[in-house]
Amino acid sequence: MTTSTTSESPAATPLFDLQALVVAVRRRRRLWYSMALLGLLVGAAVAVLLPPPPSAVTKVLVAHAEDQPNDTGTLMRTDVAVLGTTRIADKALQALKSPEKPEDFMRDYRGTGLTNNLLQIDVTGDSNAEAVARAKALADAFIADHVRRMREIAEAESKALIDQRDRMRDELAQVNEEIGGRSPESDPTASASIESLFARRAELNSRIAEFDQRAAEARTGTPKVIAGTQIVDAPRAVRHSLPKALATDAAIGLFLGLFLGLALAAVGVVVADRPVLRRDIAANLGASVIAELPRRSGKLWRRRRTRAARERLTATLARTVRGSAEPVSLLELGCARSTSVIALNLAGALVAEEPVVIIDGLPGPQLAKRRQKSGGPTVVSGERAAAVPHQERRIGVGSVAPGTAWTDLQYLGSQTVLVVRAGHGSAEWLHTVARQLADQRIPVIGVVLIDPDPRDRTDGTLWDGLHTALRGRSERPAQQNGTGRPQTERLPVWAARGPDNDQEAR
Repeated sequence: MTTSTTSESPAATPLFDLQALVVAVRRRRRLWYSMALLGLLVGAAVAVLLPPPPSAVTKVLVAHAEDQPNDTGTLMRTDVAVLGTTRIADKALQALKSPEKPEDFMRDYRGTGLTNNLLQIDVTGDSNAEAVARAKALADAFIADHVRRMREIAEAESKALIDQRDRMRDELAQVNEEIGGRSPESDPTASASIESLFARRAELNSRIAEFDQRAAEARTGTPKVIAGTQIVDAPRAVRHSLPKALATDAAIGLFLGLFLGLALAAVGVVVADRPVLRRDIAANLGASVIAELPRRSGKLWRRRRTRAARERLTATLARTVRGSAEPVSLLELGCARSTSVIALNLAGALVAEEPVVIIDGLPGPQLAKRRQKSGGPTVVSGERAAAVPHQERRIGVGSVAPGTAWTDLQYLGSQTVLVVRAGHGSAEWLHTVARQLADQRIPVIGVVLIDPDPRDRTDGTLWDGLHTALRGRSERPAQQNGTGRPQTERLPVWAARGPDNDQEAR
């Protein structure tokens, strides 16, 4: 026999499987649906139970002596900061004759710069009237403070200019005195000195006139600032619409709840590491997926499809059991009820041909305490399995959930079909199940997937597992040998070809 092998490097396993994450998060939609609904209800409850306090708003037009067309809003940000000082709060409280502390009052209002010269003041109070009065007092206190500061700045600038002008006048008087104290002389040097004094006097006169003009302009700018700073929108109470607030808060709560639910679902999926895709479950268990069944009957128009899938699975398992001389078991992981139904359907398909006994090894009273029908299969508990005659067909039903007595599984069947609920067991536990069954020398001939994702398009077939898979079994009855007992002949599998196996044997 000549064997030729083409080896290829296996595909790199992705560090983060986005498809598995999306499928797992979608399967946990009850969680984020519930969180979204909870957020919606909490938002609505906040709008109803915690309505906003009475508030008022006013707008103030603020003029600045340094206003420039290219101002980036620095002056308005300064005005907003000044509004939030204890000096303005204290002046407003004095106007209101309120004993409240300025630090406490500052938490009840805020300023917002709408433009470079328009300031909005929002104030809350115990009532609408109090909120309006507070807004009026704050606006008046801010305008008075702003006008006072602008006037002080203008007066200080004007005084500085006038002082400079006075110094220039004193110097001019000295120059005039020097000019008047000199007699006309014919000395060229004296003539040049007199000319420089005359030039100095002309310069001083020019600068004195300039300082006078600048001082006048500084004083003239203050009335413009005073007249330009005023309340342009009288204080008024803000009306709160309960339906609008209810809709807004509910929408915000819905969004936050949905986001939190999706985040919790994603984190839970990553931490739990519970495979949901066919390919991942088959890879972790080391066996191919042979059938899929929904967890529940589902909607009315899907029941026919579910019933047809159950019938196909029953027929497949019945053919496997008939063609095998060894007992077959069904071992569940997270789906004891579905496994019990599969076992009863399988036994019902075989009981017409030969006696069938179901050995119930499930941890709960799923089958053993079930009321048996006349003509149906016999159900015994695991403790009575030794008393079952070997001539009867036995179908074991057990569990591979945590806490399983692994050494007892071989008494249920020497080969098994795993019935696994998608997303129930972690990848580590699926590895544990495969390892324990291998240690017990119980081959897994297939996996029945319960509650699969309807959008899963991955391949759940292990192409290198033909020695145990149902699709790799090509047994046929042979002629009786010399001992008079029938024997089974297995046709050789010449090649195992697939996307993950390029080996070919000749």
